[in-house]
Amino acid sequence: KAAYRWLTHPMINIQAVLQPHYEATTRRTSEQCVVLAVQDTTSFNYSAHVATEGLGPIGSTFPGGPGPQGIMMHDTMAFTVDGLPLGLVDVQAWARDPKEFGKKHTRYKRPIEQKESAKWLHSFKAASAVQAACSNTKVVSVGDREADIYELFALALAQPKGAQLLVRAEHDRLVKDGHGRLFTHMSQQPIAAERIVDVPRTNKSKARSATLGVRFAPVRLSAPRRKSKLEPIDLWAVFASEIDAPNDVSPLEWMLLTTLEVTTSEDAFEKLDWYAKRWGIEVFHKTVKSGCRIEERQLATEPRLENCLAIDLVVAWRILLLTMLGRHDPDQPCTAFFEEHEWKAVIAFTKGPGNVPETAPSLREVTRIVAGLGGFLGRKADGEPGVKSLWIGLQRLDTISASWLAFGPESPARARSPTSVSRDPGYG
Repeated sequence: KAAYRWLTHPMINIQAVLQPHYEATTRRTSEQCVVLAVQDTTSFNYSAHVATEGLGPIGSTFPGGPGPQGIMMHDTMAFTVDGLPLGLVDVQAWARDPKEFGKKHTRYKRPIEQKESAKWLHSFKAASAVQAACSNTKVVSVGDREADIYELFALALAQPKGAQLLVRAEHDRLVKDGHGRLFTHMSQQPIAAERIVDVPRTNKSKARSATLGVRFAPVRLSAPRRKSKLEPIDLWAVFASEIDAPNDVSPLEWMLLTTLEVTTSEDAFEKLDWYAKRWGIEVFHKTVKSGCRIEERQLATEPRLENCLAIDLVVAWRILLLTMLGRHDPDQPCTAFFEEHEWKAVIAFTKGPGNVPETAPSLREVTRIVAGLGGFLGRKADGEPGVKSLWIGLQRLDTISASWLAFGPESPARARSPTSVSRDPGYG
């Protein structure tokens, strides 16, 4: 009941809950040279919870019904260039108005401030605020093809002291000065360098190695015809396309647009590597849904779901952080993530109280022990633990560490004076 009252309190909202986390993310960002502020959109389906008030459509409508119902979320996660998640920078959650849903045909008549796509500009401004607070860090806002919005590039170029921008191109925009369209113009540039990448197996194709031809050039892009009042924008384009792809597969192709200068092959490779780290936010969304099981929450109203989501987002970030820490720097002391009573408790529980070391073991050792509580077997072919086994293991660790604090060697219960009932057999 206390939790329900808290989720219902009028002073509680998703931004109020996340504000301390945002501030901690900014502090962690200030310790890095370059941080990638990756933004993306996802949805949460609550169609099974028909009693929840205030939900909105999250997909296509059906002739016989309203279609799936739930809430939308657009979030920005800060990553190091090595892919380590530093925390959330911005979260926007909302329920679509059923009366407004399905009016896509009017999108060209409305300013971007009245469109859902304004979410990209809002998140970019949040990344720029982090940039302003971290003068020694270069913050780069990263978006997929949905972020290929002319106003977003214009906003980034209008704020030279704000965050930089790196976006995968979706639209074949017109290049100024008679250079034709973007994709054609870039394909005519000489290949500056080649790179071999490993392409994982899919349901439709086998794993293979692919050779990418990398081109880069400055481009001046014209505003869309319907936005002709906007000025042209000057960006750098990086085009990576597969050379001699097999006939039975679609060749790899990435067209990146950025406000950052790209004058060498190393610069181009760097931007490609940075964009590849965008996948981390997809893993984060999977952790929220599969690990925290946010779509199974049953609350009476949509605002309460948002408040609950705020907590689950921070939990999911910590799970993803532990997963990645164990792979990036496994030999560091486990105190980088676990508190002293936590690692002592889990070792005592799994190996016996007499086997608790005096100094903290490595992060990899404790992470694998915790994952073992969640079903991770740790065989040679199993690799490193994933988010699912760690999520289950961390839940069990909460109970184990609480028991350690209550009944372990350093617990207050151990320090109490003997009870009034003697253990002497002759007592009484």
